[in-house]
Amino acid sequence: MIQSPPFRFLRELFTPVGPPVPLLGQARRRWVRRLPYAVAAVFVAILLPVTGTMLTREYGLHPGLAVVLAFFQAGPLFVAVRRPLLAWAVVLVADVVGAAALLGVPAREGNPWPWPPMEIIGMLLLMLALGLRERPRTLVAAWTLTCAASVALQSIAPERGSGVWVALVVIGGVLMLLGGALRGRGDARRALAEQETISEAERARRTLLEERTRIARELHDVVAHHMSVITVQADSAPYRIAGLPPEAGEEFTSIAATARESLTEMRRLLGVLRSEDNGEEPGGERAPQPGVSRIPQLVEATVRSGQPVELTTGPEVAAAAAALPQAVDLSAYRIVQEALANVVRHAPGAPTRVSVSVSAESLMVLVVNDAAAGPDAPLESSGTGHGLVGMRERVRLVGGSLDTGPLPEGGYRVAARLPFAGAD
Repeated sequence: MIQSPPFRFLRELFTPVGPPVPLLGQARRRWVRRLPYAVAAVFVAILLPVTGTMLTREYGLHPGLAVVLAFFQAGPLFVAVRRPLLAWAVVLVADVVGAAALLGVPAREGNPWPWPPMEIIGMLLLMLALGLRERPRTLVAAWTLTCAASVALQSIAPERGSGVWVALVVIGGVLMLLGGALRGRGDARRALAEQETISEAERARRTLLEERTRIARELHDVVAHHMSVITVQADSAPYRIAGLPPEAGEEFTSIAATARESLTEMRRLLGVLRSEDNGEEPGGERAPQPGVSRIPQLVEATVRSGQPVELTTGPEVAAAAAALPQAVDLSAYRIVQEALANVVRHAPGAPTRVSVSVSAESLMVLVVNDAAAGPDAPLESSGTGHGLVGMRERVRLVGGSLDTGPLPEGGYRVAARLPFAGAD
């Protein structure tokens, strides 16, 4: 149904500004939040019986009608705590109906008309509530309608009228202005608090980015330098050392290749860390990430280091490697990489088996090593446990499961299930 512009304007004008949140509901103190309910209860308890009694005794209205009018003129004060615009509309209509009903009884000298004193008190409270909640144009419309109703009733029976309606209009306007000013001040304070919260979050984020940049610089200064030295020494060893056996030359070549690959991956990680500082796309993300297809190279490099490792993969793994989700592909490689690194550090020389299999729903990775055969001490006697934590985080990222722990006959087992659905 298409509405004409005046009807659209009126609908927008008399639409509440927001959800029915209690007046002062955003105050910090509990007693302030409950204050509107207490004020409404007090005034309803006073105005309801006084209005009914005064309309009956002072104005001569029928008791039944007086009670009904008192209910609709004082009762909506409870509604005004959450919906002041609705309460004001109900009370204004009830007050106009009450003024019209008083035209049917003889006028008594000294009784204000069209608004009895108790109706003025209730209306003033509602106008203050309107000022605390509604937007300025709604306040102007409500004040204008109140003035129009007062003037119209005054013109119908000027002999009954008195100047009391002027007090309602003037004091009501002042209360609306006061309520609007208080509401604007509260909105400004809340906006300032929100802005301070946002600024604090931005400062925390900036501090985090600065710390990440500092870590990236330190990683580059410390680790990259040593890795570069290792690469150069391994590459130049066959030329610097005379009579080097071919096996030793191949070993130095393998060391140089491993160091160069580690240096490349570290630079990719540094690119990710530094990219958060300037919002640019990390350069490392443009390089291809390692995956299941590179696990054989990883195992081969471990074997060249002297660790006996056996790799078992089915033909379905090679066929599905290109279609694996990136998160699953990278997580499988990193889990095998960390597991083999732990074997080399903590159980050098122990026979190790790596198995990778694919099902319709997940990728399974299994790394099992036997107990170290020799009495040699491990390369590292202590660890931080960050490797296992990293495995769990990668598995949790794709919604999989990880099982790690020592075996009864000695050795260690790492089993990971990486579902495809979780990665998607």
